[in-house]
Amino acid sequence: MSTFLGLPTLRSRRSHGAGGDTGTGATEPLAPAIAGDEVPHPDEPLRWGDTFPEAARKALGNTQLRRNLAHATSTIRAKRAAVVGEVPDWEALRTAGSDIKVDVMARLPELLEELERNVTARGGTVHWARDAAEANRIVADLVKATGETEVVKVKSMATQEIGLNEALAEEGIAAFETDLAELIVQLADDMPSHILVPAIHRNRSEIREIFLNRMESTPDGMTDAPRELAMAARAHLRRKFLSAKVAISGANFAVADTGTLAVVESEGNGRMCLTLPETLITVMGIEKLVPTFTDLEVFMQLLPRSSTGERMNPYTSLWTGVTPGDGPQDFHLVLLDNGRTRALSDDVGRAALKCIRCSACLNVCPVYERVGGHAYGSVYPGPIGAILTPQLTGTTGHSDPNSTLPFASTLCGACYEVCPVKIDIPSLLVHLRARTVEEDKARHRPTAWGAAMKAASYVMSDADRFATAEKGTAVLRVMAGKKGRISSLPYPGSLWTGARDLPAPPKETFRQWWARTHPEDGSEPGPAGPAGRTSGTTGGDDA
Repeated sequence: MSTFLGLPTLRSRRSHGAGGDTGTGATEPLAPAIAGDEVPHPDEPLRWGDTFPEAARKALGNTQLRRNLAHATSTIRAKRAAVVGEVPDWEALRTAGSDIKVDVMARLPELLEELERNVTARGGTVHWARDAAEANRIVADLVKATGETEVVKVKSMATQEIGLNEALAEEGIAAFETDLAELIVQLADDMPSHILVPAIHRNRSEIREIFLNRMESTPDGMTDAPRELAMAARAHLRRKFLSAKVAISGANFAVADTGTLAVVESEGNGRMCLTLPETLITVMGIEKLVPTFTDLEVFMQLLPRSSTGERMNPYTSLWTGVTPGDGPQDFHLVLLDNGRTRALSDDVGRAALKCIRCSACLNVCPVYERVGGHAYGSVYPGPIGAILTPQLTGTTGHSDPNSTLPFASTLCGACYEVCPVKIDIPSLLVHLRARTVEEDKARHRPTAWGAAMKAASYVMSDADRFATAEKGTAVLRVMAGKKGRISSLPYPGSLWTGARDLPAPPKETFRQWWARTHPEDGSEPGPAGPAGRTSGTTGGDDA
């Protein structure tokens, strides 16, 4: 069976002119939604493709991608800065949010049991899933029990993490994304590249082509004006909302002492999914808890400002179990571990579980802005992905592609400055880097980096060897030429130049300068004379 990111049907491709569908009705294998697209299709949503350095090198060659990212991230950064600047106690809110999440991590087992009791008492059913396979099996069985073959979905990172759409497709169940950006990604047979704005790597001209080539029907004469694109998506999705009997969602927060679930969103699609269907299935990472309903106040101020640059979310949906005659009458909550208890066992690394998925760290990261989300090889890109993904999957030294993610950072600290719950991402990156090195040591696994450091230690531990090595820098200066940098070296130098340029060595080494400027008696150099030689000494002579 051909799968279309969760749609188990072989779609018909239609010929489009400027006026939209001309309807040949022919059924053909899917071609890329946009000519030249190369879309990753991972077997593992948390680990796919090349290592970060290899993927980033390819992404840097995509100038359109870099333009799209630069425009989008700069816009979001400016909006966030404006609304955060309005809050006089912003830092106090960040501290409060961090403290609440630290408390949750310390009491997670008891809070989860409290949540289960309260959800069950209010008519819901709680399921526990140790990993992605178990969660997918639970959801698929629940959908099949209803007799339905189609579901509508609220945007959810947890379901992306476990590859739920593809798992449902294997069971003959079509999952329709209803968030606009997720819809764009799904129609393009693409992968999301941002936590909050999954289609951030697409511009509106590309989106128009995707709609024309892949949407069931589009308005005549549709342009790439945002309003027209949004209205086309609205008409497409409205048909799904009115016919769906089953919906699947994630959750931004779950309140332990009431059993309440919360979803915040900006388009209203979430509200439609959470109220119209007869059955609602929510998949939630076990770390999304808050202890009390009062705690929501803190996060409802932090999240919208940090994510979309809004003072409050246009739609905040809260539901507690089942209410007779109002909304879904069958509610299931799937609590997902999938590596979270592994992360929790690391006293330092567990801080990553404080994340509330606002994506503020992505929007300020200079690395993400230049390479985009696909380079991270995970549904969690950017700085938070660089610390969360390796912990969820459990890296095994440098042989695991995810082990490169903690190195995908300049450690500039911008991510920590904007994090609404004060996750010290730079410190966690360093911690995970050290852990990767220790794993290699424990397995006696040689690495190119380790070999390079041993060679450097051998050379630098002897003055004569170091002096001899310095003489070789003249060759590098010739290779640098007029541009003053070296962009390519043969192996093993390519391990450095493959990721960064090597500046041209100076014409004079420190040793040469020292020998030229210091007399044999060891006195310090004085002011330079016309010929560059020293004149006088630094003895403080008053004469």
